[in-house]
Amino acid sequence: MNATIKLENVKHFPVLLNEVISIISPLYGGTFIDCTFGQGGYSKKILENKNNKIFAIDRDRDSIKIVSHFKKKYQSRFQFENKKFSEISSLEKNIKNLKGIIFDLGYSTTQIKDPEKGLSFNNKGKLNMKMGLNNFSADYVVNKLGQNELAKIFKVLGEENSSKIISKKIILFRKKKNIYTEDLVNIINSVKKKRFTKIHNATKVFQALRIVVNNEISELIYGLINSFKLLPIGGVLVIVTFQSIEDKIVKFFLKNYSENKNSSRYLPKKEEKKTLFKLIEKKPIIPSEKELNLNKASRSAKLRYAIKSSNHNDFSEFIKKFNYLLEVESLVKKIWKKLFFQF
Repeated sequence: MNATIKLENVKHFPVLLNEVISIISPLYGGTFIDCTFGQGGYSKKILENKNNKIFAIDRDRDSIKIVSHFKKKYQSRFQFENKKFSEISSLEKNIKNLKGIIFDLGYSTTQIKDPEKGLSFNNKGKLNMKMGLNNFSADYVVNKLGQNELAKIFKVLGEENSSKIISKKIILFRKKKNIYTEDLVNIINSVKKKRFTKIHNATKVFQALRIVVNNEISELIYGLINSFKLLPIGGVLVIVTFQSIEDKIVKFFLKNYSENKNSSRYLPKKEEKKTLFKLIEKKPIIPSEKELNLNKASRSAKLRYAIKSSNHNDFSEFIKKFNYLLEVESLVKKIWKKLFFQF
């Protein structure tokens, strides 16, 4: 309870705010979907224009307090639903004049510093990492899964090269007692030792745990697909990523289905891919030096965007491309369901 009170004073900076606003051009009026409402940074800026409406979603129930303030201030111009990315299609019947959809895939400063969420390796206590609408926590993953499953999760979803040794040490430590956040950090440090890098030793393992607990891969993939289907032609899709795996997914989705200006004139028309997006910028937009000085947490942010140019329903190629990630992500869910339905 005390932690929540203190967190009210934590300052949060919406990343690449000016760049996002410039891309979606809210000055002309319209409806926008903020898929990661969080502290309401993007929504607040968009709603400065009285001709704009916001439909916001967020799986984190702690957003409700800020939501109440927004509803009171902006009334019918602001609507919120406690939903995940993959559920964005449910908004379709209520939305008119949709101009853009925005994803900010990072965690807010408030979320990271909340000890009850347990997202950070700087916290102490029971492992959690649940962002809302979850089945299991990081405590279940670390203290119940076998060595091979843990190693695969850390390697594939965290890109952790020391995954096998860390997993082995986790199993040995579990024989003495349940592993808490500080125990996990100590285990990782004992394997990786101290390295002179900006990245903490525990970053990759904690990334993998957050992904698997919140199904972040499947939520992103199906969130992108369903957002595309929801957008009208001419609508803009904007995504801000913070780590290499999610950026790889977003980059493939936008580039693979975008206009291919370098396609050969000798290629038969029947073999040409159907282009779904107009890609304005080939390279991602990154924070300016000024923003980095104000908000160090923005250093890994990459903004990619595209404008929808045609309709399409078959995204099997996209799903197949990242099926290896989806399979590892689903490992825990399968084990949890098997144990859950035994009782």
